[in-house]
Order: sequence, then structure tokens, then C-alpha cells
Amino acid sequence: MSALRHQSARPPAAATARVVLVNPYELGRQPFALAEPAAWLRRAGFEVACIDLSRQRLEPEKLAGAALVGVYLGMHTATRIAVEALPKLRALAPHAHLAAYGLYAPMNATLLHTLGVATVFGGESEPDLLALAEALRDGRVPPAGGVRLDKIDFLVPDRSGLPPLERYAALVLPDGSTQVAGFTEGSRGCKHRCRHCPVVPVYDGRFRIVPIPVVIEDIRRQVAAGAAHISFGDPDFFNGPTHARRLVETLHREFPTLTYDVTVKIEHLVHHAELIPVLRETGCRFVTSAVESVDDRVLERLAKGHTAADFARAVALLRAAGVALAPTFVPFTPWTGLEGYVELLERLVELELVESVPPVQLSIRLLVPEGSRLLDLQDFRKRLGPFDPALLGYPWRHEDPRVDALQQQVQDLAADAEARALGRHAAFAAIRELAYTALGRTAPALPPGPIGTPAAHLSEAWYCCAEPTREQLQSF
Repeated sequence: MSALRHQSARPPAAATARVVLVNPYELGRQPFALAEPAAWLRRAGFEVACIDLSRQRLEPEKLAGAALVGVYLGMHTATRIAVEALPKLRALAPHAHLAAYGLYAPMNATLLHTLGVATVFGGESEPDLLALAEALRDGRVPPAGGVRLDKIDFLVPDRSGLPPLERYAALVLPDGSTQVAGFTEGSRGCKHRCRHCPVVPVYDGRFRIVPIPVVIEDIRRQVAAGAAHISFGDPDFFNGPTHARRLVETLHREFPTLTYDVTVKIEHLVHHAELIPVLRETGCRFVTSAVESVDDRVLERLAKGHTAADFARAVALLRAAGVALAPTFVPFTPWTGLEGYVELLERLVELELVESVPPVQLSIRLLVPEGSRLLDLQDFRKRLGPFDPALLGYPWRHEDPRVDALQQQVQDLAADAEARALGRHAAFAAIRELAYTALGRTAPALPPGPIGTPAAHLSEAWYCCAEPTREQLQSF
């Protein structure tokens, strides 16, 4: 309670027009979720400073005189980092009102309040952040937090004050050369309700379109700043297939040499196969897709909306069109045994996708955050421990302790492989050896060369729920 009382102390009058927006982590990309609210606040006359903890440290001068500090919690890793950073934020901005927004803010509201966060927003947070800043400036009672899902009028994101694009994740080409990458969003939310997805507790099957002129102007400014590639952060780019097509065709007309990547569900790749050639023709380098598992029973539990056969079909469709697939997985679940894990590895060999999967993707353990639809599975819920604030989720153990032991081994190996810049083939082979050893079997020999065609990828591996590294937790 002392932290909350401290939040209510009124800041000095000279500070009431200063807002600081903080991003703990955004997959190594320059955060849209700081640039968009910054545009709203600056248009209303506020002085706005942006701090990206993935690229900057918390420095006293940046937080000096802040009336409001808004922390963006768009993913699990970011929230874990924010929990560690909040004490320092309070110390550097003792009079500031602390707010949190983003997907992981509402589901962790109880914990955040105990850490001194006074207001929590979710969904389309820009109007609420602005209303909060205005109330603090005018000496009025701050509005209550909550989740807003109504449509808003998007502004062109204001990226001034953020580190330059060159400091963020780059596009790595198959020959090892790199290109500057930008980041934007064409939509928010998702019309699907996969049980394990963090979007669902907030948006619950809804999504919101960012108008094409806004997206194009944002990209135009990033191209002027040096971007040769754009990464779209939409949870699913094909939620609105007509919007997606118009957006990429408009983009390609203005920037015919610009490339991009998108995230699309396996289900949508199969159902909208006619759009895959459009992606290729307009410059799409690769498609990220949350495959999660190759076991239909697990996919049904997760309510993914696709089958293992659909996964193979999507691989074939993309390959035929000349677009690379970057599949992501949740290989360790309560329903996946050692045999199932080995089956996943062998499926990647069969589909020639080893070069498309960074080692960290083979270490991910199912996360059960507060508000997850996984909690609707009563038989599963009985297996969960109490909510763990350190984990930001409900812990579970596999009925076979060898599975939990293997997950830890794979996680450690993946971290070591990244630190040593070990190639994907070598890292995969080492993980495969661990899996077969856990089964008490000898791993069959792998082909000596690359298994699959090396494809372009971002220099920071895509994941949203892996364990934060020690460096990330201490970087601020």
C-alpha cells in the first residue's frame, strides 16, 4: 500500500506535461506500441520521452520531472523484465504516476498493483493513456484502468526519440549479409481464440484494422530512415484478408524493392491459399506461423484450428510460391511425451525445415498466464500449481519427469548455441541427440548438409514466452 500511496503524491507543477513511455522488450524491433501513443500525446501538447530497455538504460535525466510513466507490456518476456525494472523506475521517478498497458497488463493487474503500478490499461490504450495524462496535468482524479476494445482513430506513429533502426534487429539474408529492418502493424487483436494465446484474454476474438494510409506513411518514414525490410507485427496478417491484400499491393506499388515479413495462422494459409502468390509478388520474404505441435491431440487441446496435415499443406503451398516459412512451436506441453518430442524433430527433418527453426523454438514450454483459456480445461486445471508471480503463470509438471528434465537441457543448449553462434544444423543435431538419449535410444544419422534451404530471417529469434536471459533482466 505504501507504494500506491506514494503514486498519489502530486508531482511538481512544472512536471505535469511530461510523459515517459517505456518498452521492456519487443522482439528486438522498434516498438510501434510506443510510437503510436507518443503521437497521440504529442498532438495534445505533451512532452514525451521514449525509453526502449532492449536498447537503452534507465537514466535519471530521461525520467526527471515525469508526471506519468507508461510501461508497455506486450508479451511475457517484456513483463518479466518490467517486474525487475519497476523498483528502479519508482526510484528514478518518485512523483510519477505509474501505468501499464498492453496484452499482459490486464492479466497481471493484481501483481502490477502490488509493485506500485497505479493504473492498468488493455486493448486500444491510446485514448486512455491520453485521458490519464490530461487528468494528471489538470489536477483531476485519474480515470480508472480497464480494457478498451472500441475502434479508435489511429495516427501515424511518431518514432522520434526512439533509437535509430540500425540499432534494432536486422534482416539476415541467406548469404549472411544484413539489411536494416523496420516494424509496423496493420491490425491489432485476432478473431480467433486459441486457448494458449495471450491475445485472447484481452481481445476475445476481436481485431482492429489500422487504416492503410496510416500504415503506408509509417513505412514511408521508416524507409526514409534506412529500412529496406518491414516486419509486420499483426498477430495474424490474414485476419482481414482483403485489407491485407490491399495493404501489400499498395506498399509494393510505392516501394517495389522493399521486402517484408508477416505472421499468418496455418489455418489461414490453407484457407486463403490464393493470397500466397500475392505475398510473393509484393515482396514477402517469409511468413511466421505458430504451428505449435505436430500432434493433432495437442492441437485440439490448444484450439489451434489446424491439423498436422494442414501444416504439411501450408509448407507445400509456401514452398511452391517461393515464400519461406518460419514455423514456431510450443514443443513442451503436459500432453507431449518424449516420443512426441522426437516425432516433432523428425517431422522437421522430413519437411526439410531444420534451417527454418532457431534452437530456442525447440525449447519453449507451455505458459499458462492469468486469464488463459487453458484454465477452462478442468482436467488440466487440476494439475496446475498456484499462480507463481515469478513465472507470471500457473506452473505445471509433466507426469514423466524425463520430459521436464529434457526441456531444461534443451533450453540450456539453445542459449549456449545462440551465445556461440552455432549453426542451426549443428544445434538441431545436438538437441536431437538429447531427445533420443532421454528415450534410451540412439539417434539415426542426419544428412550432413543443411536440411532445407537457409532463408532470410530477423537477427533476433521470434518468441514471446521464453525465459528472459540474465542480460535482459539486468540491462536496465
